Amino acid sequence: MNTSSVKSYLPWVVATALFMEQLDSTIINTAVPAMAASLHVTPLSLKAVVTSYILSLAVSIPVSGWMADRFGTRRVFGIAVGIFTFSSVLCGLAISAPMLVATRILQGIGAAMMMPVGRLAIIRTFPKSELLMAMNFVIIPALIGPLLGPTVGGLIVHWLSWREIFFVNVPVGLVALFLIHRHMPDYRGDTPRPLDLIGLVLFGSGTALLSWLLEIFGEHTLDPTSGAVLLLLSISLLAAYGWHARQTTYPLLQLGLFRVRTFRVSVIGGFVTRLGIGGLPFLLPLLYQLGLGMPAWQSGLLMMPTAAAAMGMKFISARILKRYGYRQVLIVNTLMIGMTICLFALVVPATPIGFIVLLGLAQGFFNSLQFSSINSMAYADIEAPDSSMASTIASTLQQISLSFGLACGSLITGWYLGDLPQTNHDAVTSALHYAFVTLGGLTILSSLSFWTLRSRDGESVSGRSLSEAD
Repeated sequence: MNTSSVKSYLPWVVATALFMEQLDSTIINTAVPAMAASLHVTPLSLKAVVTSYILSLAVSIPVSGWMADRFGTRRVFGIAVGIFTFSSVLCGLAISAPMLVATRILQGIGAAMMMPVGRLAIIRTFPKSELLMAMNFVIIPALIGPLLGPTVGGLIVHWLSWREIFFVNVPVGLVALFLIHRHMPDYRGDTPRPLDLIGLVLFGSGTALLSWLLEIFGEHTLDPTSGAVLLLLSISLLAAYGWHARQTTYPLLQLGLFRVRTFRVSVIGGFVTRLGIGGLPFLLPLLYQLGLGMPAWQSGLLMMPTAAAAMGMKFISARILKRYGYRQVLIVNTLMIGMTICLFALVVPATPIGFIVLLGLAQGFFNSLQFSSINSMAYADIEAPDSSMASTIASTLQQISLSFGLACGSLITGWYLGDLPQTNHDAVTSALHYAFVTLGGLTILSSLSFWTLRSRDGESVSGRSLSEAD
């Protein structure tokens, strides 16, 4: 494949796979109440179906970078899409909540190899000056998934069964496999490195245990002593990985990259921001369906403005970053995201639909700009040999933050709900309102992490000149 051909087709190859992944991630949210009724569990307890998928991503992503370097991006990306498509069929055939959780874990393993490997292929194909535009080009088609997902999911649940929402992935997966075979470049690592099995066990088990603790705190009774012991164990495992990574030549995640300021601020700042944002895709459908009494299809329609605004922002985000720079954009935009989340606490049955739509548009607009900024700035000062590791670290912590954000959102809502039953719609609505204020406040606080940036940070990606920075 020549360079011009790869640049022409690669964004479409990656975008097709991301479309399937994003469609699946959003289509399931509007089906949660119907799935809960079918499987005879409470809606909030089904967060395990969502968190298990995201957690599987976070635990499996670190291996994807090593696999891409070892076996090549084309083979790994193709296998990932195949696993994702096959596991989608298994999800649709699940007959119980535990079985659905297990198949979602397998689905997450496939997705774990798609996202960072696709991002790695983009990073290695395009120079830094074209990276922001290339990433936006990939994300625009992929955002069609969130745009269609809630509506398609709502209509499927309304007219058919929730099981059919997983079968939608099959034709998309087959198209993605064809495009991968024809147009995916086959990049490999310059220097073969062994897989850090010890690091994988330490990091994976520590992350999984910590996320599991967040989940069960919202659903089960765990005595303080056991909870404290398990929390200490999870932190100890992660700390042990940090020590191990400094002692080994080829660690699973190269923590030394955090010495690069733009990478550190992007990854850590993005992690904290996503803690506030991560619960919204799960909590908003609950607000619309349980709190406002809307059917699944109408709830899905109310999620569309967010995705539509996110797509629109991708066309102008490069110009905004070039004009104002990463520091100013991230500080102001994070504050706007937090305020928007807080405003969802005003949504009640009497709230005009127009106000809810405007909130959805604002949320999509600011979230999209935030993710474009964070994801592109992470590679501004990363050298080419470290691009695979940087992509792996960024993708891993991104998924961990979404998992923690989802668990925290559900935990906070359950805490505000207390002992009241989830069938009490007024109590659920009130708990969700308090949760939105709490998550919005956390997001506003996360803006402090971006004050350490400098005015010229990220200009190799944004194309901002010295005179503009001054």
